[in-house]
Amino acid sequence: MRRSFPFGLNPSISTNTLASVLRALLIPRAISVHSSPMSTQSFQLRLNPLTGESEWVVITEEENERDNNDKNPSSSKSLLAHTSYLDMLNDSYRNRAYRRAIEAAITRPCHVIDIGAGTGLLSMMAARAMASVGGEKEGRVSACESYLPMVKLVRRVLRENGMENKVKLFLKRSDEIRVGCELDSRADLMVSEILDSELLGEGLIPTLQHAHDELLVPNPNMIPYRAITYGQLVESTFLRKLCDLHNQEISASDGIQLSPVITQNLISLKPKQYAMQCDALSSEIKLLSEPFKVFEFDFWKRPESNREAEITVQATNEGTVHAIISWWVLQLDEAGSIFYSTAPKWISSQYITNSLPGTDWCDHWKQCVWFIHDTGLPTLRGKNVSIRASHNDISISYDTTPEVNKDNSSILKWYEERIITLLPERIGLYGDGNWRLAFITAIRNALNRRSSPLCVVADDSVFLTVLLSSLSESSNVIAFFPGLKDNGTQYIKAVSSSNGFSSDRVRVLESKVSSFAMFEKKIEILVGEPFYYGNEGMLPWQNLRFWRERSLLDLALAEDALVVPCKGILKICAMSLPDLWRSRCSLRDVEGFDHSSVNQTLGACGNLPEMQQGPCLAFYLWQCGEIEKLSQVYQLMDFNISKPIHSCLGKLQMKFLKPGLCHGFAIWIDWVLDEMSSNIVSTGPDSRYWKQGVQLLSVPQPVNSTTAYYAEVEASFDHLTGELSIKSSFS
Repeated sequence: MRRSFPFGLNPSISTNTLASVLRALLIPRAISVHSSPMSTQSFQLRLNPLTGESEWVVITEEENERDNNDKNPSSSKSLLAHTSYLDMLNDSYRNRAYRRAIEAAITRPCHVIDIGAGTGLLSMMAARAMASVGGEKEGRVSACESYLPMVKLVRRVLRENGMENKVKLFLKRSDEIRVGCELDSRADLMVSEILDSELLGEGLIPTLQHAHDELLVPNPNMIPYRAITYGQLVESTFLRKLCDLHNQEISASDGIQLSPVITQNLISLKPKQYAMQCDALSSEIKLLSEPFKVFEFDFWKRPESNREAEITVQATNEGTVHAIISWWVLQLDEAGSIFYSTAPKWISSQYITNSLPGTDWCDHWKQCVWFIHDTGLPTLRGKNVSIRASHNDISISYDTTPEVNKDNSSILKWYEERIITLLPERIGLYGDGNWRLAFITAIRNALNRRSSPLCVVADDSVFLTVLLSSLSESSNVIAFFPGLKDNGTQYIKAVSSSNGFSSDRVRVLESKVSSFAMFEKKIEILVGEPFYYGNEGMLPWQNLRFWRERSLLDLALAEDALVVPCKGILKICAMSLPDLWRSRCSLRDVEGFDHSSVNQTLGACGNLPEMQQGPCLAFYLWQCGEIEKLSQVYQLMDFNISKPIHSCLGKLQMKFLKPGLCHGFAIWIDWVLDEMSSNIVSTGPDSRYWKQGVQLLSVPQPVNSTTAYYAEVEASFDHLTGELSIKSSFS
C-alpha cells in the first residue's frame, strides 16, 4: 500500500507556508511535527469535495475517543477507511506466503527490520519466528512506519497481541533511521511490502538503496528476495478508446475537436502505466504475444536507479497492439519455493515461475496497462516487435516506436506539446459519441432559446467550453477551470482555430466560483459536466459541488437562466458482489494475530457487530470480480440543481428480480441535461468511465423474487458537508 512520507518542520510554521513547501517538494500531503520531546503531531491535508477547498487537520500521537469518531475529520478512521490496507490484509494468499518465507528465513537469533510496517503483521511474524528458535533474548525486531495514523494503529495491534515489547517501533521513514542512534546494529534480515501494482511506485528502489547502504549487513537475507516483471502485447477496442481521442472524434464526426491534429498531443494521457483489473477484459482482449520478461530485481543486492532493456517479442497473432499488459512475480524466499503473482488469470503457470495467481480477487494489487498512443502498432503473426523498456526509481516505461520511424527529438516534442493530461477513463468519455451527442443536443437547445447569452462553465470542462464557443458566434463564454487553471487557458488558445472560434471570445478566470459573485451581465446559461480536475476518483455525489457552486452564483443568474445539468437523480440497485464483499470483510485472525481492533479504522464493511455499518466506497464496479444485479434500478433521490442547494431525503421499497445473495447496493447519479428533450447522462455500472458508490452490507442477505420480499432503503444528503448516508433493512 502507498505510504505517506512525513518530514520534520518547525511547529510554528504557518499553514500557507506548509502548503507551499508541500507543493514545492511534490511529496504526499502529510507532515510530522515534534511539538515536544514526548509528543508528535501530524498535519494532514484533507480535501472538502463539496467546496473544492483543502484544509489542514491535526493528528496527535496520543490515542483518545476522537479516534473512534468517524465524523471527526482528523480521526484515524476518517483518514484510513478509504485505503487498501483492509483489502491487503484480507489477501490470505499474500499473508500465507509472507509467513512461510519469514519462518523459513529465521533459523537463529538475528536482527530483523520491517520497513513500512503497516499494521505490524510482518513484524509480529518475525518476532514469533524468532521466539520459536529461542531468539527472544538475543534477537531483535525493529519496525519503521512514517504515517502517524498508521503508527497509532500498529501500536494498538502490537499491544493486543502481546507484542509491544517484542517489536521496537519507530515513527520515522527508513532513511531517517541511523545505526548507532535508533538501531544498535545493522539488520541481518529485511522484511517489507512497499510494492504497488507497478512494483516500483511506492519508492522501492530508493528504499532498498538506503537500506543496503546504511541499515543492512553485507549479503543480507531479504523478504521478498526477488521480483520479475512481465509483459504481454494485446489488442483491445476498449483499451484503444482510452488513449486515442483523435480517432474517436473522427468517428463521432460532430465537429468538436478536442484533439484536432494527431501529431499534436494537446490533450492526452500521461505516459505511464495505469493499474487496472484486466481479468474483467479477458473475453474481449486478443492476445498478440506470449508473456515476455521485462526486468528482474534482486532485492538482496543494491538496485540500480535506471536501466534499459531491448526486448524482441514475436507476435503470435495478426492484429494491432493497443497496449502492453504487465504484472510481476515475487519470489519471497532464497530457495525459490514461495511465490506470489499479480498475473491475470489467463496466464498459465509456466510463465510465472511455477506460481499461481491468488485464488481470491483482490483490489490492492492489479495488473498494469501501458497504452500505445495513436492507432496502435500493426503486426503480423511471426513478426518481431521491438520494445525498449526502461525504469527509473519509481516507474517502468515502454517505447514501441519502430526503429525506422524513431526520432528521439520528435518523440520528446510530442510529449512536450501536451497541455492537459487526463486519466484513461476521461479520454474514453470525451471520445464517446453518445455522451458527446447528449451534451451537444442539450447545449444547442439552450443556445437556441437565447440571443447573445453570457455562458459560464463552472467546472473544468474544456469540452463544454469548446462546445459553447463553437456552436454560437454571439455568445460570451466564461470558464473557471478551478483545477486546470492556466493549462485550461493555454489549451483553449491552442484548439480554438480548429473549432472555428477566436480564443478572445473565451474569458478564463482560473479560480474557484466562490471567488466571484457578480459579472457585467446576468448569466443566462450555466453549465458543467460536472468534472473537477484531480478529483476523478471521488464518490459520484461529491460532484454535487456543481450544485453548490450554482448556488454561490445565484445572485448572478438571470431569472430564467438555464442550468445544464438541471437535475441529478440518485439511482440505486441491489447487487451480488461476493469478491468485493470478501475483500472488505472485517478482520479477526490474520495468520495467528488478532486484527479485530483495526476494522473500524480501516473501513471494514462485512461481518461487523450489529448496528455498525462500513463506509460507502468508490469503485469501478465492472472491475470488481463477480458482480450481478439483483433488482431493477430505482430512483432514490432528486437533486434539483435549478434551485439553490439544500439537504434531501429519500426512501423506497426495493423488490428483487431474481434470487441470490445481496452483498450491498450500487449507487450513482444520472445527470438530466435538458428536461425538454430528456437528455440524460448516466454514471451507472453499465458505463466503464465512472466509479460508482458501493454500500456493502455487514451481513449478506439471501433474497428472492417473491412479492412479499423487499428491502427498505433510506438516504439523506447533507448539503453542508456533502455527505450521503444510506440505511437499509430487509423484510
